[in-house]
Amino acid sequence: YMEKNSHKRKDVKEILPTAKSIVSLALNYYTPEKHSSEVDKGKVSRYAWGKDYHLVIWQKLNELETELKELEPEFETLSYVDTGPVMDKAWAFRAGIGWMGKHTNIINPEIGSWFFIATLITNYEFEYSEIITDHCGTCTACIEACPTNAIVQEYVVDANKCISFQTIENKDEIPVELKGKFDNWIFGCDICQDVCPWNNKFSVLTSVKDFYPQNKEIFFDEVLTLDNHSFKERFTESPIKRTKLKGLQRNAKFLFD
Repeated sequence: YMEKNSHKRKDVKEILPTAKSIVSLALNYYTPEKHSSEVDKGKVSRYAWGKDYHLVIWQKLNELETELKELEPEFETLSYVDTGPVMDKAWAFRAGIGWMGKHTNIINPEIGSWFFIATLITNYEFEYSEIITDHCGTCTACIEACPTNAIVQEYVVDANKCISFQTIENKDEIPVELKGKFDNWIFGCDICQDVCPWNNKFSVLTSVKDFYPQNKEIFFDEVLTLDNHSFKERFTESPIKRTKLKGLQRNAKFLFD
């Protein structure tokens, strides 16, 4: 999917011809609860514990855009939240939100990497932020902790080995060679972020109540008995609905069989 609209990813003027600046925004979603270690429960990535971040951030972006246009009627914007032909992480790095960690997540020196990124393209010219220096140093905690060896080298992740990709984005069967390596992750994976020293030292509780845990873990037997109606009802405003019922049940069977 990264190949689609690659020309727009390289030049945002292909998206907004009047573009002069890109504003990168970060929203902390961290809550301190721990992942379940119970064998009959599937683990869910921390970002998906609460309400779907797209819904939360779009509301905030709409409010921001309204305020900006009230201040400057000629203000033009196009906004993206992990959607559309924009390189969110690359722009977050360029905007000085943080540096690219060896696990390829953006790390902010004050709050770690537990945050969502939104990108706002505008025709307004701003003073540009300074890039933050890489502070990973010689640390390789994320590389060593990955059970599938998905971080094939520093700053390079092989999506085909990544638990998050396989449990969320992959629409086919999960490769059999990964069997026994998922440690009960049924939706996403937080291992590389959980072991990061920056997260262990600097994580800050989010002020956004919508991100507080609602779906911290899922019983395998519950997943296997859901039908389409009950799945939609259970995960109506959750990021987990992205896998659809078929994908979530595939994940459960891969882990539990």
